[in-house]
Amino acid sequence: MRLILIFNIILLTSCQYFQPKEKDQGKVIARVGEKELLSSNISALIPANLSLTDSAAFVEKFALDWVKKQLMIGRAEEAVDFNEARIQNKVLDYQYALMVHELEKKYIDANLNEEVSDEEISAYYDEKSENFVLRENLAKCLYFKIPSKAPNVWRLRRALRNFPRDTAEVWSYSEEYAVKAFVEDSVWVKFDEVLQETPLKEVNDKASFLKTNNSVEVSDEEFIYFLKIFDYKTVGQIAPLEFIRESVSEIIINKRKIALKKELERKIYEEAEQSNAFEIYTN
Repeated sequence: MRLILIFNIILLTSCQYFQPKEKDQGKVIARVGEKELLSSNISALIPANLSLTDSAAFVEKFALDWVKKQLMIGRAEEAVDFNEARIQNKVLDYQYALMVHELEKKYIDANLNEEVSDEEISAYYDEKSENFVLRENLAKCLYFKIPSKAPNVWRLRRALRNFPRDTAEVWSYSEEYAVKAFVEDSVWVKFDEVLQETPLKEVNDKASFLKTNNSVEVSDEEFIYFLKIFDYKTVGQIAPLEFIRESVSEIIINKRKIALKKELERKIYEEAEQSNAFEIYTN
């Protein structure tokens, strides 16, 4: 196959080089056999605010890529017996995917309601709870990492033993001495993440650990780690709604997006059907 590759970089110094003309489709940038790549095919693809040098580099790379693709297509046509109908159908599918995606996105942006009520979230969770099986252990707990040399550690130890009666003492001591702390005792957290910086991360059966411990103190050379567990959920149980509320909300919104896509398709079909915009010949 005869290949002629033409670059006229000098013309890039003129901004009009890439402007479409009413009667002229632009200069020939590259040619492979009878197929031509015109400047009008590239002008809309050049990123805005490129320098002349960068524009020239962009055009050269685009043209070279185009040539390589055309050469491969030409060789494929010579070497392979293609089913033309199948190829055209794939081209249509690809065009559909590219163009319809943008149309759907525009329609969804204009019509999507992203407000999800607590009632909707609870209703969906109750109906589909079996879909929310835990793959990791969760816990509601307090966690404190205290330097070994911190003074009066017995204050925190006693306050945790009396919690929640000594809540103020727990907060006061941890705020002053804790290197790291988790004090949201009503919030579900991933138990592995709580233990990550403690010697307890080596515990193999963490589900059993949760079931048999509610207050733990361990230490290493530098720190003392305090853990007080109030509730837990283990792998295989249904995740508590509080932990997956945001995920459930996202699922509901995604379902709305799918419904809007179907609605758009139905509207377009019905409008076309009413205006006799299409015909299907079966015989």
